[in-house]
Amino acid sequence: MWHSDTPFEHGVATRRARLRVIGLSAGYGPLPVLRDVSFEVKPGLTVILGPNGAGKTTLLRALTGLIPRGGEVLLDGEELPEKTHEIVQRGIALVPEGRQLFGQMTVDDNLELGGWLLTKPQRAERIEGVLNDFPKLRERRAQLAGTMSGGEQQMVAVARAMVSSPRLLMLDEPSLGLAPRMVDELLAIARRIADAGTTVLMVEQNVKKALAVADRGYVLERGSLVASGPAALLARSSVIHETYLGNAPRST
Repeated sequence: MWHSDTPFEHGVATRRARLRVIGLSAGYGPLPVLRDVSFEVKPGLTVILGPNGAGKTTLLRALTGLIPRGGEVLLDGEELPEKTHEIVQRGIALVPEGRQLFGQMTVDDNLELGGWLLTKPQRAERIEGVLNDFPKLRERRAQLAGTMSGGEQQMVAVARAMVSSPRLLMLDEPSLGLAPRMVDELLAIARRIADAGTTVLMVEQNVKKALAVADRGYVLERGSLVASGPAALLARSSVIHETYLGNAPRST
């Protein structure tokens, strides 16, 4: 089991990030994917739920400057820049779907890339802190990332993002393709990161498990938000049960 007794406290800013999104639109070329999406990400763990093709990954890509966006995005009341490096400088980190590690590089080298905006001494200090939070990675520092299991690679991807000590961590489908035990461990890590002071925004298809660790959630369908609320209430809602959990027939 991947476990840490240290609650991700190394270098985390004390002021917890708040993100407000107003009328967000985004897509690819002339094809709109998101239309007039508005929501808030408060301190804690917020989850965006939805089926394949709902626009979840597009949402994170728009928020992190990887594709153009319309509307307003405010971080702590100030407009968020649209260039990726400026977004990173504001304290936002993304763990993309599929992890996107450099498989022919070691764990250590992948972690180094997480601190590309830092000075060498700062980077070394942050990596040391992250290795305290992920002790299993300390044992694997010299291992090539591509030789690790999918779950282990996802741990490296999260650890790499944490090297920058983000105030807002975005996770895109962290459980995708992983065994149930590793899914549980990854979502528990996301919860611990949020509890330690980093605001977490997570996109996830595993509805039941995501809502079990989240504080609040939003449901995205066909580029629009169709439901929102505290995670505990969403988990009991007819929208969630009928659409995702199959516990009741869909209304006609």
